[in-house]
Amino acid sequence: MRRLLHAFAVVGAIGLAIWAIGLVRFVATLPEEVADETTRTDAIVVLTGGADRLATGFALLKNDVGGRLFVSGVGESLSLDALLAQLNLSDYPQALRRRVDLGHKASNTVQNAQETAEWCREEGIRSIRLVTASYHMKRSLLEFQRELPELQIIQHPVFPQAVKQGQWWKYPGTLLLMTREYTKFVVANLAHMFGVTAGDFS
Repeated sequence: MRRLLHAFAVVGAIGLAIWAIGLVRFVATLPEEVADETTRTDAIVVLTGGADRLATGFALLKNDVGGRLFVSGVGESLSLDALLAQLNLSDYPQALRRRVDLGHKASNTVQNAQETAEWCREEGIRSIRLVTASYHMKRSLLEFQRELPELQIIQHPVFPQAVKQGQWWKYPGTLLLMTREYTKFVVANLAHMFGVTAGDFS
């Protein structure tokens, strides 16, 4: 019995060490800047989850970095006017508003990718600039590339002030966030490997 418990302990320790090394590598390879700020794409796609993402998306459209703007994961009852009011953008030009579409179906990353893929196919979109938080970018790319492997994607990460990415291990909130995101990333990869979706866990 002791040998069995010892074996389980050893296997558990090895598994934990592998997971921890993977976590460090995951955070180390997250984007730290926007590598390409100017290439124009057919559309800008914003995944909801923070005002900084939304504000960035609307600013990019205003700067004509993309032809259209699609916001995925907007609450069902939220209109474009109400969304802009929340962002203090009530004076956003009407001509640009006509180039904005809202997606109301998605509530997780998998559904963000599915909802965006449906919109891209309907609108003939072949290239997008993907706007989401830096820590969320790798998993988002994984899901988007699964849904639309032919789509050209330019990463446009945003960096929430509350997320201390550079010293993530020193801040409990950021440590927990990175741990959860890495775990979700691993689960998403395993789901793809076995041909299933990660579902609400994403």
